Amino acid sequence: MRLTVQLFANLAETCGTRQVELCELPQPLTAGLVMDAFIDRYPQLGEMRDSIMFAVNAEYVGAEHPVAMGDDVALIPPVSGGADDEYFKITPDVLDPTALHELVLSPQAGAVSLFVGVVRDNNLGRDVDYLEYDAYPAMATKIMRQIAAEIRARWDVLEIAMHHRTGRLAIGEASVAVAVSSAHRADGIAACHYGIDRLKAIVPIWKKEVWADGEEWIEGSLTPSAELTAEITAEGTGEPDDEGGRSQ
Repeated sequence: MRLTVQLFANLAETCGTRQVELCELPQPLTAGLVMDAFIDRYPQLGEMRDSIMFAVNAEYVGAEHPVAMGDDVALIPPVSGGADDEYFKITPDVLDPTALHELVLSPQAGAVSLFVGVVRDNNLGRDVDYLEYDAYPAMATKIMRQIAAEIRARWDVLEIAMHHRTGRLAIGEASVAVAVSSAHRADGIAACHYGIDRLKAIVPIWKKEVWADGEEWIEGSLTPSAELTAEITAEGTGEPDDEGGRSQ
């Protein structure tokens, strides 16, 4: 059996390709066996094995999940932070916060809460030259919609939109925007805060930080096992990881 596997961010960079064709795979096939074949092909990535997640047909799955010929299979590096639609979008284009504001605006809204993350010129004591973002768009927008459903289950909101940019971003450019309209500001502000925190935690988007003397893919904080077993609860998500409403 043959199978084409999609790669992203540091996996794609290390392998020198965004797609790998694996041949002579055993049947019945599972995600774990796909990983075995991948590591056999790229043994230098063996130490990353426990941090790589599987996605089959744009859904996170465990190692025992069955894989069939024709499935859309991806290996997902640790997350940093669908076909696009107007509200949930992964795009290489410059983000327009005003357009996002107008998108969620409603006659019933008494407030529009908007978060815009921008690229700053430093991180952890290093001078940052620019950032590069990579993403798995089909899965990213699907999970954005999942986050929107979580928000609607917790707060009384009207419209929700999330846009994230990919490619090379200069200092001061917007990388992500989340907008929420609501009848009352308290619901909208809380929902917007939750939305950006969840987006940065579970949406498959990766960030490479480039400095004058080096570069590094900045990975997310959740482990694969923690995310696969996590349940959606009514608990808060904690403090944002950037000062003053700014984000990389």
